[in-house]
Amino acid sequence: MKTIILCGGIGTRMKEETEFKPKPMVLIGGKPILWHIMKIYAHYGFNEFILALGYKGEIIKDYFLNQKAFLSDFTLDFSKNKIQYHNNGSDNFKITFAETGLESETGERILRVKKYITEEEFMVTYGDGVSDIDIAKVVAFHRKQKTVGTISGVHPFSKYGLIKIDHKNNLVINFEQKPLMYDYVSGGFMVFNKKAFDYFDKGPMENGLIKMAQKKQLSVYKYDGFWKAMDTYREMEELNKLWQESKPWAVWEKKK
Repeated sequence: MKTIILCGGIGTRMKEETEFKPKPMVLIGGKPILWHIMKIYAHYGFNEFILALGYKGEIIKDYFLNQKAFLSDFTLDFSKNKIQYHNNGSDNFKITFAETGLESETGERILRVKKYITEEEFMVTYGDGVSDIDIAKVVAFHRKQKTVGTISGVHPFSKYGLIKIDHKNNLVINFEQKPLMYDYVSGGFMVFNKKAFDYFDKGPMENGLIKMAQKKQLSVYKYDGFWKAMDTYREMEELNKLWQESKPWAVWEKKK
């Protein structure tokens, strides 16, 4: 099964990093966040990807085209125009790079890669969110539900600190810094069957999800574990700190 990763947005809310590169190429622990996302999927056996490119997509292409040279020892023989690699430092990814337009909405990007979906099911996720979610369980849940689509419902952290109030006396009892919220949001890690293409249009992907929901064809896999998206420079710093401390989404470094 192939996974479409939406990589085309500009990422205007973290211009410090995205002025010269696309947001999926922002480094977390020395590797692009896109690489982390792909490693999560590959850990569960889903290593075929379609990257829906847009803003500065050539930087993403260049990274993966040269990844083996960057990560391996090699000998370059100029007389024979030959490269001998001494260790395999590359990942077991199979990637289709698809140019989907500089200003396309997410729904249009999905429609533009339809020709590369050859199986009855496919997955979609964003190029800026990581989780320790079990992808195989999401797929199994989707098949059990027998709906057109399944999204993963996750708990976000509040962007703001919350105030606990003694309402009777109008006093502040405590501050809670950026707590985990109890509500669910759509966190990516989605599964669809090919009928989903009839729901998407050239607008935001959410248009298609709303249509599925109206037809009772959209399920939600509720996940209460780790999930975090990178939408601001501060969130990039938080992810880098988490990587140094505990690597909570690095499922490929843990036993299945």
